Amino acid sequence: MDMPDTPGNIAEKTVAKTVAKTVAKTVAIRAEGLTKGFGEGETYTRAVSDVSFEAYHGEILFVVGPSGSGKTTMLSMVSGILRPDAGRVSIEGQDIWSLSTDQLAHFRLNTIGFVFQDFHLFPRLTTAENVAIPLIIKRHPWDEAMSEARRFLEIVGLANRADVPPVKLSGGEQQRVAIARALIAQPDLLVLDEPTASLDGDTGRNIISFVRNQVLNDKRCILIITHDSRIFEFADRILNMEDGRVTGIADGGSHVAHEGV
Repeated sequence: MDMPDTPGNIAEKTVAKTVAKTVAKTVAIRAEGLTKGFGEGETYTRAVSDVSFEAYHGEILFVVGPSGSGKTTMLSMVSGILRPDAGRVSIEGQDIWSLSTDQLAHFRLNTIGFVFQDFHLFPRLTTAENVAIPLIIKRHPWDEAMSEARRFLEIVGLANRADVPPVKLSGGEQQRVAIARALIAQPDLLVLDEPTASLDGDTGRNIISFVRNQVLNDKRCILIITHDSRIFEFADRILNMEDGRVTGIADGGSHVAHEGV
């Protein structure tokens, strides 16, 4: 017999549901005590100081904060681009900074997809050729790489733009091309740096809605650095940074709540 939905029982059910979902999640990223500074002597500046957090498969974690708060430096350390002065980064159990340079490059290529703020598309290549680049780097046969590129362009809704150069695409279309390129190697971790910075409000929301509904899955973790409060509702959690430190981690907004996440 079901218990009546009294305020106490509702609260108990909510806690149980939250705990069940938390237990089911697996850690994708574990950062511990990350610290990084630049310069020497009187010019030394500490950009990130003792940052620790976890991110999980199946979630979108936003990293927010004012300019100069250390977001990009922290992201660079987490994604294997910038070596920390102190601390540790584990991605799916692998301590990435214990790897050799070649091992780390291989790990990034196979595990992490990047979507840069300025897209970094090659203007002399077609849209499909831009998307195929990660597979070409991995020495896949050309025809196979191009076939996959066209498949991923179809996923992001740009199948009919495969043979045109990026300069003939809108900003939102270029962003989707960058997402397709990041996804083609099927990464477990997807990193987006200010993905809506050069887009109007509606286009930016459409892009992040697409990422949430079509790109996120229970085996993938997505990190998004952003200043754009208009898209906060699409986050599962929001990590706030200020002066190189984590000042708090909060739940995401209404979009997540409506999904019952």
